[in-house]
Amino acid sequence: MTDSNPSFLGRISLAVGTFFSILGDGNFAASVLRLRHGGATAPMPAPAAPAPAPAPRPAPTLKEARPDAALQLLGLLQRDARFIDFVEEDIKNYSDADIGAAARLVHDGCRATLREHFTIRPVRDEAEGSRVTLAEGFDASSIRLTGNVVGKAPFNGSISHRGWRVDEVRLPKLTDSHNAKVIAPAEVEL
Repeated sequence: MTDSNPSFLGRISLAVGTFFSILGDGNFAASVLRLRHGGATAPMPAPAAPAPAPAPRPAPTLKEARPDAALQLLGLLQRDARFIDFVEEDIKNYSDADIGAAARLVHDGCRATLREHFTIRPVRDEAEGSRVTLAEGFDASSIRLTGNVVGKAPFNGSISHRGWRVDEVRLPKLTDSHNAKVIAPAEVEL
């Protein structure tokens, strides 16, 4: 590509780069506007020295999740609520009333299991629909921004879901010989 006749792809790159330069730099935008109207462009002021880049954050370390606790929870949900039986059942031939009755039993059992083994609290105490302001530095691991997310904090918005966090876990201790992969043993009636 030459400066006097850029290729099509070169023109696309130039257009995109110019677009963002116009949005981000008022002096550059004024120069482009003068050029479009046939005027001479004033020499561009020397760019200011770039601000020092913030120190890079260290890459997050990934820890391997141990499946035993998840498998144990599945076993408790199966034992107390028949959760896996319900989810694995082909329900297309059942009436909505039958599914609703079964769902009520599964719901009650799952709720009881969660309450027995976990202390679960909302992330936000405000009611859903409440207006809130999130200051700079809010905990992005416990609050997800949705909708038209533009700019930097502070953000003003409405709570669409209060979120959940676990304050305490009370899973039973397992013996070394326990096979957590068997979440519900097969039953053989004699």
